[in-house]
Amino acid sequence: MSSTEEQGIPAPEGAAEVIETDYEIGQDNIDGQLGPFGFDIHNPVFLVSGLAIVAFVFYTLALPDQSGALFKWLFDSVTKGFDWFFLGAANIFVIFCLVLIVTPLGKVRLGGAEATPDYGYVGWFAMLFAAGMGIGLMFYGVSEPMSHFSSSLGGVQMGDNGQRTDWAPLGGAGGDEQAAIRLGMAATIFHWALHPWAIYAVVALALALFSYNKGLPLTVRSAFYPILGERVWGWPGHVIDILAVFATLFGLATSLGFGATQANAGLGELFGVPVNDTVEVLLITFITAIALFSVLRGLDGGVKLLSEINMGLAFVLLVFTLLAGHTLAILTGFWDYLLAYLQYLPQLSNPVGRTDTNFVQGWTSFYWAWWISWSPFVGMFIARVSRGRTVREFVTCVLLIPSLVCVLWMSVFGGVAIQQVVQDGYTAAKDADLPIQLFKMLDHLPLASITSLVGIVLVIVFFVTSSDSGSLVIDTITAGGKVDAPVPQRVFWCVFEGAVAIVLLLSAGGLSSLQSMVISTGLPFTVVLLVMCWSIFKGLLSEHR
Repeated sequence: MSSTEEQGIPAPEGAAEVIETDYEIGQDNIDGQLGPFGFDIHNPVFLVSGLAIVAFVFYTLALPDQSGALFKWLFDSVTKGFDWFFLGAANIFVIFCLVLIVTPLGKVRLGGAEATPDYGYVGWFAMLFAAGMGIGLMFYGVSEPMSHFSSSLGGVQMGDNGQRTDWAPLGGAGGDEQAAIRLGMAATIFHWALHPWAIYAVVALALALFSYNKGLPLTVRSAFYPILGERVWGWPGHVIDILAVFATLFGLATSLGFGATQANAGLGELFGVPVNDTVEVLLITFITAIALFSVLRGLDGGVKLLSEINMGLAFVLLVFTLLAGHTLAILTGFWDYLLAYLQYLPQLSNPVGRTDTNFVQGWTSFYWAWWISWSPFVGMFIARVSRGRTVREFVTCVLLIPSLVCVLWMSVFGGVAIQQVVQDGYTAAKDADLPIQLFKMLDHLPLASITSLVGIVLVIVFFVTSSDSGSLVIDTITAGGKVDAPVPQRVFWCVFEGAVAIVLLLSAGGLSSLQSMVISTGLPFTVVLLVMCWSIFKGLLSEHR
């Protein structure tokens, strides 16, 4: 019997077998209270998080110009002052994961020696990808390779104010077309391969280990029991969980904002729908309503089903784009791009002495903060579906295999768009705004209307799976690790995810405001993740003995 069951607290889903430890749960601090409207209020976590988000929404709506200026200041201050910290921390996460793969600690099984996986590989990967990077892959699959290729090709470009800017990664390729392609793709893959998946793997492993093997509640604070002891059930634990809620909410809001702008751009391109704030707000509202329905159906009936549908559509679109585009160039380019990534990885990940500050601050710092903000959400989601895997199998699958798939995705979509410029002289995708570049690329391929419609559907369903998965995770955190919290509480968080995305889009900064809040919440949570690595190590040592 698990320690949670002994205390009368529902054990995490699937945690039927838990290794006995001397870890204890503070009953008075973990038990939730049934509050107004049927909410399961977990001490200060739900109340502080909920009130802070409500206050934030009203402040942003009431003072849009002032809040927009504040968001811009936050973005500039954090990216310029802490770019080295984000890069250095992400490197530590990658090294930590690789060490776990090759050491004897990798033999530890999540859930105990006799545990078996709850999901097969197909379902597991489908949920992992749909929740982890869906909207981002759709939004940046064409636009980021094209951006880095263009800036690398030109070397040093002219900024909007007429001044020279070092936007190009590592200083640019100086006009060499092939070198620009390799450098542009290497820079893109850098943002979508080992580093982001290592961030996810750290949080997911911590949650799975301390929930399934130690019998602690499925919440972020549980990962710090080896360090904080019983204090984890007091204010130190409350602060950790509140930070996790903020990080998750703003990370999700940013993705929803990107999804809304891209869906609006696609509908405008395909059906002539106006591209403006009103349509984007209606899209967020409509899709949030769909997400509510999925939330009510639960993990298997809603999230898993939508994830598998989306993975099927994404695979069809990927194969079609590969076959209809410059197939030979893309197939040979995949390996060349992968080698380029490995070649430039030491320079791209170097946190000191960089001269390409616009790339480091404008792209990398934002990306790492975005992934870190998503890590409580994606990490908890992966943990809930990963019981029964060994640490080695878990880390390998979460870190290496998805990285290769992301390389393939970027190689196909970004590679086709670049080859359209280089071989065909077609520059519509290159010259378009970021949200519409995917659809401009598809315009140059056969069956453009059908593939563009599939692209819109993918964006929308990724939108839904992110929203409903995030609602379930935030709900679990604010309910003290319970996976069966009252339905009204899930509805509350799902609605407010959409509300935060809407008010940030309507603020003076628009998408920049979304990015600013991700950066701001990602910074303190980076510290949480670094400490979490040490806690995981201590927890695995106790299991390995």
